[in-house]
Amino acid sequence: MSTIIKPSATIRQNYNEIADLCKTTGEPVYLTKNGEGDLVVMDIESFDQRTKRLELREKLLEIAEQRSHGVQGIPAKEISSKLRERIQEKKNGIPG
Repeated sequence: MSTIIKPSATIRQNYNEIADLCKTTGEPVYLTKNGEGDLVVMDIESFDQRTKRLELREKLLEIAEQRSHGVQGIPAKEISSKLRERIQEKKNGIPG
């Protein structure tokens, strides 16, 4: 993964080129103004994926922090069992 840097004038002059570059590489394009970093541009799909990965990391870090403080989660078998029970209740018309 290499960093893509372009002058900010490029987006005004070659929007389609920048958009294609973002979509084909999946990487952000850094725009400079007067030689200084100014903006970062990326396609929506890559942005959404990056956002979801960050949200997942935050959740995992929160769980790890809770565990380090002695907070235990619900075991997967117990969750699975409860879900099966709820599905069966719905099939049998039992309000939940």
